[in-house]
Amino acid sequence: MVVTTERGRPRSTDRGLRPLGRELRAWPTILMVLLVLTVGIPLTITLTPAQDLRILGQHIAVGARTPDLSLEGPAGLVQIGNTQLDIPSVQVWGPLRPQLWLGPVQRNDDAAKVFDPDASAQATAQAVEQLRTGFVNWYLLAVVGVVGTALAIAALVGCARMLGILRRSRSSDVTVADVWHRCSGTLGRMALVAVTVSLVAWGAFGALAWSGTMRGLADVRSLSDLVGASRITPAPVGPVVTGFSGAVIGDSRAARVGGPPVADPEGDDVACERSADSLAAELDTMVPGAVRNLACPSATVAQGLRGPQQRGDVAVPPQVALLKQMPDLEFVVVAIGPNDVGWSDLIKYCYGVETCDDNLTRGEFDYRMAEFDREYAALLQDLAELPSTPQVVVMASYGAFPADTDPACADARGPAYAVGLTQDKIDLLTDRNDQLNAVLRAGAEKYGYTVAEPALRPLCSTGADGMDPDLQGLADRFAFHPTAIGSLRLAASVARLVGTG
Repeated sequence: MVVTTERGRPRSTDRGLRPLGRELRAWPTILMVLLVLTVGIPLTITLTPAQDLRILGQHIAVGARTPDLSLEGPAGLVQIGNTQLDIPSVQVWGPLRPQLWLGPVQRNDDAAKVFDPDASAQATAQAVEQLRTGFVNWYLLAVVGVVGTALAIAALVGCARMLGILRRSRSSDVTVADVWHRCSGTLGRMALVAVTVSLVAWGAFGALAWSGTMRGLADVRSLSDLVGASRITPAPVGPVVTGFSGAVIGDSRAARVGGPPVADPEGDDVACERSADSLAAELDTMVPGAVRNLACPSATVAQGLRGPQQRGDVAVPPQVALLKQMPDLEFVVVAIGPNDVGWSDLIKYCYGVETCDDNLTRGEFDYRMAEFDREYAALLQDLAELPSTPQVVVMASYGAFPADTDPACADARGPAYAVGLTQDKIDLLTDRNDQLNAVLRAGAEKYGYTVAEPALRPLCSTGADGMDPDLQGLADRFAFHPTAIGSLRLAASVARLVGTG
């Protein structure tokens, strides 16, 4: 449609695509589009808060990684807020790369569903659906940010454009209102272009993220498939040692601190305070062949079994590294766990305060349990790769007190300055020992290893035969460690399993 102006010149009333096409070719609009793509969308991804979820009893947040300059990159996993891992199996084109935040790991009834054959499939399906919904919610929330940043950039570039027109104008009669009236249509088209480009780009990036994620997850069957595996196994240490059919690795319970010293010490026997009636020594009298004692007090999986351990001036080699130089092994006994979760610290704390079931220590225990779970898994893999493929017997952790402990018992009451252990505290210690044993059993069962369940007479109890507890009490130098009879009972619980695995 064409109309006539005051001066008789025709003026087009077409306000549709033609002005919009001219606007797309204008350099301010091109600059605006570049800012929207390179600044607006990355800023939106960075600032959009992750969506918090509760899946299988765990706190999980779903969002996206902070964009970088690469065209393609992996999705991400952040564990306990400070350990960031790439997920190499999930490669995504574009800046929108999913990320999960996990931890700390919680052990509760909901988490246990994944091990229940009847509930596992449904629990897994619900977890997947929650993750999908969480990311979709994050993505839709980010749309608001995408539109907002697009409009903000359009307004910024539009203001700069108006200021440029004012500076170029030679007439002092031209006002901001005149410029606004002249540019209002242009600014509206700029805003339309900015929002449209942002939404189209966001849709494209979302499609690329979805495609890359689904493609990467297609062949994932385990956590190691998802995040990759990086495990360094201890290298063999020392000369090849023959003549032993079995070996014991572990901590002070297996070394039997407090017992009579070894008659003819060799190697690290002195540094590790190994006793003549240790688990290995007692086992040596019950099974065919010699049994070597590699256990050392204060040993953990990381410092003692899989890594070196410092005992005074002596650097004790990793116990697993010594095992690798024993080609004739038929069985290996493993006694580990309490040092990894700080058991002695927990017991001392319970003796000293009115209640030790507070949120701080509960969180610390859960954190240590999660760390032990990972370290223990690496240890089990190391044992599975031993050259002689020996039978592995994992020893469960024994309880220190009976279920109905008399609070007047000296070992429960503790020193004069201590608050002492109540039944509630003993129940807490029993529950946490059960949690430790659940991890020990689950790992052993996964690899087909045998689990020994030692039945030691706890403190504050006396058997029908009138015998004392099988553990050293507070009056002894090494409280809560096996006595000579206790060490014998440990060995008996293992000996009956040797050769059955």
